Amino acid sequence: MRFALFLLLSTTAFAQGPRIEISHTTESLRGVSAVSHDIAWASGTHGTYLRTTDAGLTWTPAQIPDATTFDFRAVVAFSADEAFLMSAGPGDQSRIYHTSDAGQHWQLQFTNTNPKGFFDSMAFWDPKHGIVLGDPIPDDSAKHEKGQLHFEILMTDDGQTWHQLPPSQLPPANEGEGAFAASNSCIAILSSGVAQRFSADPNIWFATGGKSARVFHSADRGQTWQVFDTPILHGPDSAGIFSIAFSDPLHGVITGGDYKHPRDDGPNLAFTSDGGRTWTLSDIRPQAYFSAVAYDAKVAQDAVREQSTQSKEEADGKKLRIKPLPPQRLFIIGQDFIFDFRPPLNPHRIGGKKKQGYAFNAVSSFPDGGALIVGPKGTIASIP
Repeated sequence: MRFALFLLLSTTAFAQGPRIEISHTTESLRGVSAVSHDIAWASGTHGTYLRTTDAGLTWTPAQIPDATTFDFRAVVAFSADEAFLMSAGPGDQSRIYHTSDAGQHWQLQFTNTNPKGFFDSMAFWDPKHGIVLGDPIPDDSAKHEKGQLHFEILMTDDGQTWHQLPPSQLPPANEGEGAFAASNSCIAILSSGVAQRFSADPNIWFATGGKSARVFHSADRGQTWQVFDTPILHGPDSAGIFSIAFSDPLHGVITGGDYKHPRDDGPNLAFTSDGGRTWTLSDIRPQAYFSAVAYDAKVAQDAVREQSTQSKEEADGKKLRIKPLPPQRLFIIGQDFIFDFRPPLNPHRIGGKKKQGYAFNAVSSFPDGGALIVGPKGTIASIP
């Protein structure tokens, strides 16, 4: 008999409480991709991936043959049948796989041959156009000082073959600067799953940590770049920005901290309203280490739709309706708790009680509202 274990994680005022779903695995999960409330994929250690097609009632774990030593830190899915997986690790442990038949067969699309390479995050605009971010590697071209470091970026235009952006197109990385493969969210784009209006949006952002906590931005799909400092905690190799998300081309959020000291207060949370040029720290206190952040996709779509309507009325010379935009909704992932956040209100804190024993790593928004969260020991939780 099929069943799901439902567990209230919070005493906050939710009409329907979050639930823990039985994953049938004890692997550490860091990749998650919600196609719909019915269909979702997750991924993790020892070559593991999981899939549900019945809204989390049943999760089916599996492993890719000959990939049981790989750590799949990223999964991006488009249907019950099609998904991409990215593994993270030194050199050839960083790979990209694709399936079009629900995992019956997997195609190895790319293997990182640079021994100093390390993939961190993967995102897709649509099934044909995607991007992968890797840690800085030395640039040995004649255009730069030999050994100068640049982040590694791969892109695909057909969903099958991948090419590296020339290092000369990217600003150099600072000494001791890198990216975190903690939650597959240190890179951000505006895909159709976030806001339909921006399905072909050319913006790319990625966030860094270590000795620097910066945001790199391209407004033309990687042809040119700018880089901006942020006030997020940094310095140690374990600190910096771990996650970045945007609801539209101007409004975004970054989260992070020091994963070796997850209880330490911030600054670990900041917002932008100018596309990432400047960042304003949140005044929420106390803060903690945040591994991931995501906008509620439905709320973001509603806000974009209302902005578009008001802009059209203004352009047509019509009298504008006085209607406030819907408040944004964010899901911010702490080590053992979740913030359900609707700025400027204080966030609802979900979890964080020792007796519950759950921990969390990554989040993916459902297209029609709510979120799916994954973590260590096969933890999968959903929020309506």
